[in-house]
Amino acid sequence: MRPRAPVGDDGPAAGGAAPWVFLAPLLIFAVVFFVLPLGFSVWLSFTRWNPLGTPSWVGLRQFEFLLTRDDTFWRTILNTFVFAFGFVAIGVPLALILAFAFSRAKGKAIWRQVYYLPQLTNIVAIAYLWQFVLDDRDGLINRGLAAIGLRGPDWLTDPTMAMISVVLVMIWYDAGKNMLIFSAALEAVDQEIYDAATLDGAGAWRTLRSVTLPIIRPAFTFVTITSFITGMGFFSLILAMTGGGPRGATEVTALYTYRMAFEDLRMGRASAGALILFVIIGLLSLLQFRALRERAQ
Repeated sequence: MRPRAPVGDDGPAAGGAAPWVFLAPLLIFAVVFFVLPLGFSVWLSFTRWNPLGTPSWVGLRQFEFLLTRDDTFWRTILNTFVFAFGFVAIGVPLALILAFAFSRAKGKAIWRQVYYLPQLTNIVAIAYLWQFVLDDRDGLINRGLAAIGLRGPDWLTDPTMAMISVVLVMIWYDAGKNMLIFSAALEAVDQEIYDAATLDGAGAWRTLRSVTLPIIRPAFTFVTITSFITGMGFFSLILAMTGGGPRGATEVTALYTYRMAFEDLRMGRASAGALILFVIIGLLSLLQFRALRERAQ
């Protein structure tokens, strides 16, 4: 019988340290760029701090002010949910439809790349592009409508239309990414399952409802919840496109806390607002993991 190697520098003890060596860069990155900033932000939320001065401890006063006395904060919370729900309710079905459309189309790889291009484009450039397209007076859409005798809507200056506009642009920006996820899920469905459904006399609609959708449900759940989380925390497009206007109609919570921190220099209050939003997004993340875990069981 071959003798076992002694536990030493060349044995199991040394092998147990090897994974940590490879994980060290990632762990250091996570600590420096996530754990420490998050901890500092949580601490700041209990203080009153202007970067030109010294932080002073105020306990829960920042949270009390935001939750009970700041009407603007609650308005931005409502705007955030409207933006996120609109983004999900239209964007997810659209991405699924695109995935179905391209699954059997000729040149589907090229079409998928075309629809994914917005994800590779700078978000500020996208915002300026759509400002040009949606301009109330000189935009391409309203010029086209005027050419046929119709008056176009005030896309960016009417409060209701401004929210609709940023939601539609966000859908256009994100549709390609979600379409690729759905496409991968559709291509993973075994063709033999479709053949069996056809032999059983199932038509196209019944096959879709009873075979395809149940099989790709994990992908649908993942895309729906992650898209909602993205919508809850996204603000760069709104900042560049409408600046939160008109009259605060598109000002979401993330944008509100950004301005509170870097324009008003109220770092403590901004950290408290960001922490509240973080808790909301965290609860939605737990919902996502629970839904995926239950589906996997």
